[in-house]
Amino acid sequence: MKKILLPTDFSNNAWNAICYALEFFKNEKCEFHILHTYTPIFYRIDYIIGGPTFSAVPDKGVDIAQAGLDKTLVDIKLKYKNAKHIFKIRSTFNTLTNEVKELTETKKFDFIVMGTQGATGAKEIFLGTNTIHIIRKSTIPVLAVPSGYEFKKIKCIVFPTDYRQSYQKKNLHILYTLANTLKAQLTILHIKEEYDLNDEQKMNIKVLADHFKKLEPSFVEERGKLMPQAIHEYIEENKPDLLVMMNRKHSFLERLREKSNVDAIGLHIAIPFITIPESQQVPVKKIDKERNSETV
Repeated sequence: MKKILLPTDFSNNAWNAICYALEFFKNEKCEFHILHTYTPIFYRIDYIIGGPTFSAVPDKGVDIAQAGLDKTLVDIKLKYKNAKHIFKIRSTFNTLTNEVKELTETKKFDFIVMGTQGATGAKEIFLGTNTIHIIRKSTIPVLAVPSGYEFKKIKCIVFPTDYRQSYQKKNLHILYTLANTLKAQLTILHIKEEYDLNDEQKMNIKVLADHFKKLEPSFVEERGKLMPQAIHEYIEENKPDLLVMMNRKHSFLERLREKSNVDAIGLHIAIPFITIPESQQVPVKKIDKERNSETV
């Protein structure tokens, strides 16, 4: 059974990401953990003892969080009836990025699914601040869903690469499993920025071809274009359903994040994308600070 973490701030964008996740994993047995984190505007001294649970003074944030999680569960039950899915709700006094980091280290989640924008939904933002931080720090794959994007059958997955670095087999296996499970065409996309391939790149092409041989992937090369704009143009022209990227330094994702005004240069990616971390940390034992955990 897969364990999926679904952070929510109760915005429409967060609800849309939850809906996408339930459709994306509809044929798999999953345990979904719906997470809401909060911190009070004014930090209270009694929280030093151990959080709101230990405080005798009421905190509206606790009640709002619980009400929001309860409503989310009701909405899920009304819209989705899937015997393969069970749900747990978690309300925690913590920052979202810190809580997600701790949970992924202790609870052995397989995926994080979240929206690309926060409650503000500002059009000029490519990724919300929380999403950026989680992607950067996450040791497990993150599926980011653009605001308002509705699920549709995934027929084509695009995997951009520069062939400059070799890939770990376990990371390639995640991509292989995705394409195989979804029965989607895998397109390996290379943007040739006016240089010849060296021996190492040619070897990496062979490694990818061998690893994905059973999937019969397509190898596509775009010449005379520059990253990351070329990726955006390819997506606009070919309409793939999912983008998968390796999260490593100097990767396409890293270069995309460095742009100061992504909206102005047309780099707002309008399809869901998955980032796979280059390496995974060994989980360590930590105290679980969750306020409550309820299985449904």
